[in-house]
Amino acid sequence: MIQGAIPLKIAGVGYSVPETVITNDDLTKLYDTSDEWIYSRTGIKERRMVSGNQDAVDLGYEAAKKAIANSGIDVQDIDLIIAASSAPPRLYPTIGCLMQAKLGIKRQIPAFDITAACTGLIYALSIAKAYIACGLYKNILLVATDNNSRLLDWKDRSISILFGDAAGAMVVTASDDGVDDVIALDIRSDGYIGDMIEYPLPGQNCPLVKPCDERESKITMNGKEVYKFAARTVPQFVSEMVEKAGLKAEDIDYLVPHQANLRIIQAIQERLGYTDEQVVVNIEKYGNTSAASIPLALAESVEQGKLKLGSTAILCGFGAGMTYGGAIVRLRKGIC
Repeated sequence: MIQGAIPLKIAGVGYSVPETVITNDDLTKLYDTSDEWIYSRTGIKERRMVSGNQDAVDLGYEAAKKAIANSGIDVQDIDLIIAASSAPPRLYPTIGCLMQAKLGIKRQIPAFDITAACTGLIYALSIAKAYIACGLYKNILLVATDNNSRLLDWKDRSISILFGDAAGAMVVTASDDGVDDVIALDIRSDGYIGDMIEYPLPGQNCPLVKPCDERESKITMNGKEVYKFAARTVPQFVSEMVEKAGLKAEDIDYLVPHQANLRIIQAIQERLGYTDEQVVVNIEKYGNTSAASIPLALAESVEQGKLKLGSTAILCGFGAGMTYGGAIVRLRKGIC
């Protein structure tokens, strides 16, 4: 930590998922597929999806309320909101601004969104850490939320079986005991391979100029190349981060990875040498929830007692961009 920097405390976490469950058997109504075919390739049994007018803002709001309640901080003391989303329901007003209004925060605090896909929570945490370290803000709400089910081509079996909707939230504050809960943090990107995962927005040029090529607004992904990227890049990245932090593998209690595909998680786990008890996995129930994936896995596992508090964990993600990143964090008692 930079000398004189204010340390950060992870004060509370929370999550939210839609009520509607879509199982693999349900998807057989849309495709020539089966529960066994989907599960053997992805590790997914079911996923949650928004219904009616519910969207990522609603999910984010519920997750934020839980995180704030668990933090013990008065909602009116939140002085910054950072929202992360792979593809928000609308470009503006931002999710961050809508969170401010829905939470009833009366002061006109800053609120903004970032887009770092499935690495969004890690990117947001890095921004919050810098703001707290320099004393600019004290109590920051991070909300990672996505409703990818609205962005899929439901005729494309290879993509639509993977995703679910969810939100996760985290409240971070200036530490009052001098201990920094973020031991190490690193975020990176490789824009040269950004076409591995894409979601183009619709649009057309002014009629007075040459028309642009129009593209369908839907998620596309090169699954094989994403697997290669994650399996090759993430283990080496995590190992280097642990070493740079002056730690050893045995100093880490848990790994909380982005829940993209069970095969990817297993490949990362095998190369890092973690046991099944150390790796948090909930993809079977929720699928790939993009930006919400890491905070959902963290908060749910703490709530269910699968991840013991007073421990050290690595949060790591990768996603469209291609972005990737990780944080080694202390998890105090009372965050959930």
